[in-house]
Amino acid sequence: MARIIECVPNCSEGRNKEVIEYIADAVRSVPGVALMDYSSDENHNRSVFTIVGDPDQMGEAAFRFAKACVEKIDMTKHHGEHPRMGAVDVPRDGRRMHDHPIPRMGGLAIFFGFILSALIFVPLDAPLRGMLLGAVVIVILGIFDDIYALPALPKLLVQIAAAAVAVLMGNQIEVLSNPNIFSSNPYWDLGFLSIPISVFWIVGITNAVNLIDGLDGLACGVSTISSMTMLVIALTVAEPDVALLMAALAGGCIGFLPYNLNPAKIFMGDTGSTFLGFILATVSIEGLFKSYAIISFAVPFLMLGLPIFDTCFAILRRVSHGQSPMSPDRGHIHHRLIDMGFNQKQAVAVLYVISAILGLSAVVLTTSGPVKAMLLLLALCFAGAISALIFMGGNGRDKKSRPEDGAENGKKEGEEP
Repeated sequence: MARIIECVPNCSEGRNKEVIEYIADAVRSVPGVALMDYSSDENHNRSVFTIVGDPDQMGEAAFRFAKACVEKIDMTKHHGEHPRMGAVDVPRDGRRMHDHPIPRMGGLAIFFGFILSALIFVPLDAPLRGMLLGAVVIVILGIFDDIYALPALPKLLVQIAAAAVAVLMGNQIEVLSNPNIFSSNPYWDLGFLSIPISVFWIVGITNAVNLIDGLDGLACGVSTISSMTMLVIALTVAEPDVALLMAALAGGCIGFLPYNLNPAKIFMGDTGSTFLGFILATVSIEGLFKSYAIISFAVPFLMLGLPIFDTCFAILRRVSHGQSPMSPDRGHIHHRLIDMGFNQKQAVAVLYVISAILGLSAVVLTTSGPVKAMLLLLALCFAGAISALIFMGGNGRDKKSRPEDGAENGKKEGEEP
C-alpha cells in the first residue's frame, strides 16, 4: 500500500464541497486507489488530500488529481481562487458510460457553424427567423443546463416558449396526409390544432434527441444520418432552402463527430443535443409536413424513428414503474445494448445502422411509394436480425473459449470498467 499527499490552493468557501467532490471522483476513477483524507491548512492557505492505494496506480492517480485541479480551480491575478465554468461531465452514477471527467458544451461549435451558414446561404424569411431565434433560446438554456444542471420542469417550460416562437413565426403543421388509405379525404386540415401540435412536435423531438445522447457519438451520428436523409428528400421534392439548412447541420455534425466518437474528447452536452433536436424538428415542418401532396405522413417518423421510439419507450417504462416521465434511468436502448455485451463502439454502430435503415426507407417511401418502402424496410430488418444473431453467437463462443479473461480483470465479461 502506497500513500501520497497532494496540496492545492484553498478553494473559495462557497464552492469548497463541490470542488472536493469533483477531485475525489477523479481520484476514485482509478482502480485500486482511494482518497483517505482531506483537510484545510489555513496557515499556508492550501487544501491537503491524502491518497492511498496500489503503488502501480499512484502515477495515474496523481495525473487524474492534477487534471481535476486544473479543470476546477482557476488562479487569478488578485491571488484569489475561483472555480471554472463547471461545464464538465463527471461520472457519478451508473447511467454514465465514461470513467473520467470530460468537458461538455461542445455543441456550441455545431451551433455557430450552422447559424453562420444559414445566415449566409439561406434567405432570411419569417419562418427561418423564428427557427433561428428559437434555436438561440434553446442554446442559451443548454449552456445554463450544462453548467448548473437545471431541473426538468423549468427546462420544459423554456423549450415550449422557444418552440412557440418558431411556430408563431410560420413553422406550423397545418395539414397532414391521412394515414387511413380507405378514407375519401386524403388530407387532414388541423385548423386551430395546428399551433399546439406543432409545439408538441418540436418539444418532443428536441427532448428525444437529447435522451439518446448517452454514448460517445450517438446523438451526433444519428442527427447526421437524419439530416442527410432530409437533405436527400429535400433535393428530391425541389426544396433548395431546406436542403441548404440540412447540409449546414450535417456539416456541423460531421466536423464535430471525430472529437465525440469513443473515446470522446468532448461532449456536445445539452447545448448540442437539444439544439440538434430543435433544428431537425423545425426544419422537418418546413420540408416534410408542408409538402403533404408529395410526402407521406410516415416520412418524418421514419427519419427520426430511433429517438422517437426510445423516448416513447422511456416514458411508458417510467410511468408503468410509477416514476415521473422526466426522471432519468438506465433503461434506454443504448444502455440495453451495453448490458447485452456490446461495447460502446459496437452499440453505437448498431444504432447507426438502424437509423440508416429507417432513413433509407423514408427516402424510398418519398420517391418510390409505400409498397417498395415497406419491402425494403422488411428486407433490411431481416438482414439486420440475421447479422445480429451471427454476431451475438460469435460473441458467445468467444466468451466460452476465454472465461479466464473476466476473472483476471476482476469483472464480468462485457462490463464497462
